[in-house]
Amino acid sequence: MSDTLDLLADPIDLTTALVDVRSVSGEEAEIADLVERSLALHAPHLEITRSGNSVLARTNAGRERRVVLAGHLDTVPVNDNFPSRREGDVLHGCGTVDMKGGDAVMLAIAALSADARHDLTFVFYDCEEIEAERNGLTRIERELPEWLLGDLAIVCEPSNGTVEAGCQGTMRIEVGTSGKRAHTARAWMGRNAIHGMGEALRRLEQYVPRQPEIDGCRYHEGLQAVKISGGVAGNVVPDAAVLTVNHRFAPDRTVEQAEQHLREVFEGFDVTVTDFAAGALPGLGAPAAQELVTAAGGTPVAKLGWTDVARFAALGMPAVNFGPGDPTLAHTREENVPVHQITGCFDVLKRFLLD
Repeated sequence: MSDTLDLLADPIDLTTALVDVRSVSGEEAEIADLVERSLALHAPHLEITRSGNSVLARTNAGRERRVVLAGHLDTVPVNDNFPSRREGDVLHGCGTVDMKGGDAVMLAIAALSADARHDLTFVFYDCEEIEAERNGLTRIERELPEWLLGDLAIVCEPSNGTVEAGCQGTMRIEVGTSGKRAHTARAWMGRNAIHGMGEALRRLEQYVPRQPEIDGCRYHEGLQAVKISGGVAGNVVPDAAVLTVNHRFAPDRTVEQAEQHLREVFEGFDVTVTDFAAGALPGLGAPAAQELVTAAGGTPVAKLGWTDVARFAALGMPAVNFGPGDPTLAHTREENVPVHQITGCFDVLKRFLLD
């Protein structure tokens, strides 16, 4: 492997080179060193700093607006899909979708950014694919918060080359029932907690999720049982049962409002919130966001999952997902990206930021 990447090369070739550097979460030192050296060589106009295995770079030209571009360097563990291989117009390999194609586009833009229309910040961060407390953005926000601020954040996660605005929030709860143990031969002397969960399941079956439209983007909420547990032994009436429910809620609801809604849905049951993350409003009315939408053409759509755009939204910025690759292929052995999407995303960001 070369000591540096040619950031002026075709973004498709850049993607290939990045995919061929193994960088499973927690093992990003090699790729972070490579990105840092390459930026120093090919983009000397950038201010560059390091935070662990995250590499940050920015212009300081005094432009009216600043756009932050973010992409994680890590991948999930390889699964017989390393190194890359090219079949016609499709590039296969671990990270081709999630998200070294997006990283390559960012690097190509960084090399050309000396005279960009906006000031730009590039954030290549580590440990996105594992627990949140190890996510590089968590550390950067704590230690170098000014590096994450701007007028628009673009997280170059795979979005099929379409602007996906904002993201939905997520909340997990446990719905509990209690009963009284008894021998199943004398079941009438007890109270079955699993049977008591029937009403909660009926409410889930009858639930009609909202589909609110925000900034022209339609979000589709969801409420799903994802786990149920209970039982003591094969001859004991169970005295406790727990139903785990995941709620995906549109970004016009706060975490507090989502919790209140779930407590209303499961009124009469014990409800415990076990995990949550706020969503992000699309913010497409912001001037910088409107410029991006114009450059991309087409119609922005709602991001139905949760991504790190929510971290930027929490800092008061509009944030969108925009990158090459089909997100449904992320983390799969079959991960692959049509190369035209890499080129297409680069062309859009070039029009928006450089031309």
